[in-house]
Amino acid sequence: MSAVKRESAGGVRGWRPATEEALYGPSGFYRRAEGPAGHFRTSVHASPLFAGAVARLLCLVDEALAHPAELAFVDMGAGRGELVTGVLRALPAEVATRAHGYAVERAARPAGLDHRIEWLPEPPPGVTGLLFANEWLDNVPVDVAEADAEGTVRLVLVQEDGTECLGEPVAGAEAEWLEKWWPLTGTPGSPSALPEAPGGPLPAEDVRPPAEALQGPSEGVHVPTEGLRAEVGLPRDVAWAAAVASLGRGLAVAADYAHFAGARPPFGTLTGFKEGRETAPVPDGSCDITAHVALDACALPGARLLSQRKALGALGVSGERPSLSLASTDPTAYVRALAGAGEAAELTARGGLGDFGWLLQPVGIPDPLPGGEQPST
Repeated sequence: MSAVKRESAGGVRGWRPATEEALYGPSGFYRRAEGPAGHFRTSVHASPLFAGAVARLLCLVDEALAHPAELAFVDMGAGRGELVTGVLRALPAEVATRAHGYAVERAARPAGLDHRIEWLPEPPPGVTGLLFANEWLDNVPVDVAEADAEGTVRLVLVQEDGTECLGEPVAGAEAEWLEKWWPLTGTPGSPSALPEAPGGPLPAEDVRPPAEALQGPSEGVHVPTEGLRAEVGLPRDVAWAAAVASLGRGLAVAADYAHFAGARPPFGTLTGFKEGRETAPVPDGSCDITAHVALDACALPGARLLSQRKALGALGVSGERPSLSLASTDPTAYVRALAGAGEAAELTARGGLGDFGWLLQPVGIPDPLPGGEQPST
């Protein structure tokens, strides 16, 4: 996107407060009766295999916790409670008797929700178990910054109809965050800077960020390039740290559209969704407003980053087609297995949901996902 005109006109504000009101205000998008599922499809809506995999992860957390008397499952940004409902339903009986579901959501509790699920506006403090944030961080509102013709990084302001202009220079903690995690330097339109998939490429299939990557701003002088844009992810770092801190012991997981240092999209990712289609982001409550997540910036010491494809594979979700021999011996079972393979393929597809990033943050336990042993120190 080319640079927008810089003005000091009235009736404009940063994207963060504009998005906050548009999504969560009294008439906000996420308070509408149809809920998120009426406008876009997440992994939860794509297949019950996803909830089943998360239930298996909860069982691994249960083992790592030595089977506590109460095992919490906290669904962050729960929508209408689809994931927490599916996870509780998929648990084996022995675990289900000790499980307690928490749905964290700003919208009102939906009618008919399982009585075992507690509906909260904030994560419960001090629980033991698994906190899972599926496509939550991408809806934590952030400001947008853009470099002007003089190389000054300025706040992007927006009117209710989506018209933008440039405001004051970004300063303070937000400027430090950009300098460290998303410096606006490079050549606009460079193919090497563009993401390979909806969330951008992971740095590797399975990465633990080094401790030095989590300390202080990066060194060196970056000269911003006119027209480059970024979403200032600091509020997401803070929100994720608070969610992790709510756990007494267990595992926190964020699964989301993501991008990583070295492959940030040059013009940002801010967009809208409405009635199943991507649309221009307009902060009037008519559409979802979302932006991909700098998951590496959110990661705390001891975290692991991997793709959804690898995470679900470790949890038994495979897109392999069933053997044709099953079609002759048990046609009904073959049809079921074929449907399941198709759903698994969607959840793990390259260029699609499989390229989502998963951020695993153990709290007081070893990383319980297969292959997730903590590195020796």
